[in-house]
Amino acid sequence: MTVTLVNPAGLPEVPVYRQVAITSGSKLVFVAGQVAWGADGATVGEGDLAAQVEQCYLNIATALDGAGGSFEDVAKLTVYVVDWTPDKMPLLLEGIARAAAKLGVTPVPPATLLGVAALDVPEHLVEIEATAVLA
Repeated sequence: MTVTLVNPAGLPEVPVYRQVAITSGSKLVFVAGQVAWGADGATVGEGDLAAQVEQCYLNIATALDGAGGSFEDVAKLTVYVVDWTPDKMPLLLEGIARAAAKLGVTPVPPATLLGVAALDVPEHLVEIEATAVLA
């Protein structure tokens, strides 16, 4: 395994991600911010944050597969949510859980969550980018 996820002593344990990713691979993969587009280019889950988060994760998995990797190789995620407020956290977590169930993984790499005013098109509520390390 090229990525080991840990919560070092002295840092709080956060249930939805680990604080540190330790990598041993040699190939870095940078996945552009993924939005809720299906393979046909149509927006998936318009108005539904959970559905859009799920689609973003599935798109990241597809991109990583194309690079010879998987979600288990992700060392860092950055999540951009339009008009973020803490009350949206259950929808974010629901989307992650649905994607995790479909992918058969527990995606908990270090993550940064940022609230933004808008994304590329008005119906997109979330964009997620990933950095992965492959052997």
